[in-house]
Amino acid sequence: MSTTDRATADSEARKREASGAPGLDELPRFETPIVPQATISGRALVAVVAIMTFLASLTAGAVMLVRAAASEWQSEVAREVTIQVRPVSGRDVEADVARAAAIARAAPGIADVRPYSSEETLRLLEPWLGTGLKLDDLPVPRIIVVRVTAGGGADLGELRRTLAEQVPPAGLDDHRGFVARMRAMSGAVAAGGLAVLALVLVATVLSVTFATSAAMATNRPVIEVLHLIGAKDAFIAGHFQRHFLQLGLKGGLIGGGAAIALFALAQLASGAFAGTPGGDQLAALFGSFSIGALGYLAIVLLVGLIAFVTAVTSRRTVNRTIEAMH
Repeated sequence: MSTTDRATADSEARKREASGAPGLDELPRFETPIVPQATISGRALVAVVAIMTFLASLTAGAVMLVRAAASEWQSEVAREVTIQVRPVSGRDVEADVARAAAIARAAPGIADVRPYSSEETLRLLEPWLGTGLKLDDLPVPRIIVVRVTAGGGADLGELRRTLAEQVPPAGLDDHRGFVARMRAMSGAVAAGGLAVLALVLVATVLSVTFATSAAMATNRPVIEVLHLIGAKDAFIAGHFQRHFLQLGLKGGLIGGGAAIALFALAQLASGAFAGTPGGDQLAALFGSFSIGALGYLAIVLLVGLIAFVTAVTSRRTVNRTIEAMH
């Protein structure tokens, strides 16, 4: 640079300092992300992830509700057995009922014994047969409800043998078949829930794969320029991974938050309708509609899992696409 050019540059620098204008080294730098933040495909992916997370959270919560209700039903049924005394010609059914009740009370591990009267037994049939029917001529068995102590200790096999010896028309039903069906039903619900969760994860992986491929195709010139200036593949893949991790977290939080709000509202609604016939029926089937702290923790873990799957899927897709560019 000549003396005249240096003097001119110094003069221009003094003018900029006097006017307060920034120099070339002081100009602000604007950094643009490799992957645009606000795009139509990005918003669509957030919506898809939110819907998938919401469905997965609903499935997980429903499975927990059904399993908790089934466990409570099994516990209630296991603590209660019934003795059925059949009317037999030539025998006094009332005497047989009293004898069977006395045998049950004397058995160890029995907390309570309640024989049903003939009128109470007939009322049990009203939901199926209706009211106003005369069933005196039908051999309707009499029911004795026996509650077992919570700690167990009742020898139901010995009680069944004693009843068969001393009161032949009496039979003991410990509801094993019903408990087995309840266990099978809860197991089937859990397996179905796991299948739905697996389908949700597969759909999420496919959606992220398509979205990442579209983003790579849109930003292909930028990626090629970055390669020309020496950017490593890990650097480029890291940008895409962070971008899709943010999208996955955003969609997961929206879907998981909506599911948590829905379960909280359902619990409040069940409390508000407590005491009504419909509320009592729902409470008998599903309890208080509360998934508990474990259920809410499961939803939070689902949000993290879906965000993790989104990030890993995007990175794998980016690495494969970059390898294809070489």
